[in-house]
Amino acid sequence: MTEDQLDRIDRNILSALGRDGRLSMSELAAKVGLSRTPVQARVKRLEKDGYIRGYRAIIDRERMGEGHVAFVQVKLSDTRSAALDAFNRAVQGVPEIEQCHMMASSFDYLLKVRTTDIAAYRRVLGERISALPHVAQTSTFVAMETVKDR
Repeated sequence: MTEDQLDRIDRNILSALGRDGRLSMSELAAKVGLSRTPVQARVKRLEKDGYIRGYRAIIDRERMGEGHVAFVQVKLSDTRSAALDAFNRAVQGVPEIEQCHMMASSFDYLLKVRTTDIAAYRRVLGERISALPHVAQTSTFVAMETVKDR
């Protein structure tokens, strides 16, 4: 199924679940104007087709002591396919890297790194990020405040 094949009800289901993944099928059905059984079938299809990739709790990282957020620009020494694959695989093993995006820019990757404080970030940068395959240069930007986090 392609995005073009999603109808208005599918889009409404995705929108409602995106706002609150804990909606019961009955609540979801009421929101989209169908009965429970067809909504349940649509949700199963959307899951099977990969539109819904999973459900999770949104944790307050500040309260968990992980409030320090840094964004790191990474420039690689080699951007051939094998080097990119090696970097991509290695990033998966660094738990402090919350997000990793390949960029079309003057640098190759943008990482979102979450730690307890600046000292912990410095250790992660020096011991883990700088040691990733083919890392030639990094630049760090520390977030002062999160204004929007959807």
